[in-house]
Amino acid sequence: MPRIPLAQRPRDLVYFLFFAIHLPATFLVDLQALYPRTWVPSIIANIPKFYVEMSNDPLIGSAMGFFGQSQMEAYTWFRSFLIVEAFFQVPVFIIGLRGLWKGTSSIYVLLLIYAASTTTTTLPCLAVILSTPISPTPLSASGISLTAEQSLLLLSSYIPFFLVPLVMTIDMAIRVQTLTFAGQEKQKVTKQE
Repeated sequence: MPRIPLAQRPRDLVYFLFFAIHLPATFLVDLQALYPRTWVPSIIANIPKFYVEMSNDPLIGSAMGFFGQSQMEAYTWFRSFLIVEAFFQVPVFIIGLRGLWKGTSSIYVLLLIYAASTTTTTLPCLAVILSTPISPTPLSASGISLTAEQSLLLLSSYIPFFLVPLVMTIDMAIRVQTLTFAGQEKQKVTKQE
């Protein structure tokens, strides 16, 4: 069967672009919370600082320790998500990019697992953003708060990282089920011969 170009597979193209964007963002922002500070050149270390100064992201800011030790400890759960991102999602991004480029169905199960996992871990992140108080100034005396603009900025950046994996979960589940049914039908035909 000839390979269908990626441009002719719109959902796969979206997933490919999603992984291609997500991979550098993961290394440049998310995973800096896990790296030893000495590993990161100052120009790159400034990326999450700038991002948190602009957005007041309670997740990245807390994981990086920008909001103090107590906030960092309170967000240990989020740091565990970052470990999953480092050791599971990053390899999936690379394998997924290659598999989507080649148009191989052998990656469907892996992408289904990735997408379901990512949807599940992104939902609590959205819940944190939605439950963070809105105030006229970014930080209030009682803890982290967001301005309305920061909340909108964070939602506009986190929602796609929830919706794309959610759609991917449904899409890959349907693809896996279709392949399973086709295999079962082929097996029936083979047995009848």
